Amino acid sequence: MTINLVKLCVGAETIDDLERWVKRRVSANRAAGLGHVHDHITRMTPKRREEILDGGSIYWVIKGNILVRQEIVDLKPVVGADGIGRCAFLMKPPLISTQPFPRKAFQGWRYLPSDDAPPDLAKGQNKKGPAPELQIELAALGLL
Repeated sequence: MTINLVKLCVGAETIDDLERWVKRRVSANRAAGLGHVHDHITRMTPKRREEILDGGSIYWVIKGNILVRQEIVDLKPVVGADGIGRCAFLMKPPLISTQPFPRKAFQGWRYLPSDDAPPDLAKGQNKKGPAPELQIELAALGLL
């Protein structure tokens, strides 16, 4: 059974901010010979590895709302310069827009069952529909 992760996208104000961050990380990973992946390092390693790698995604919370997700392709143990073990989430670069879904602040990451994950928007829907900020307001009012 597939399980997802949800994580705050600290420092990003918009989806465009996250896209720029992903492009920089993918470029650096290619240059380092790691392939066409976006990586994100966390302190804790998920214990439900097999369920995550069975089609799971990381859902990014931007400004208090889940707005996009990325497919997770691997979880790799890494050791930081300080000698502390960490986990690298390796993800496919494309950001997949989701229906905006409010999420309160938390630290680290959390498991997100597939049944509780917001649905994907149709490809290009976020470009044709209201801006994400307006979608958030409409969702908060129960109109989306």
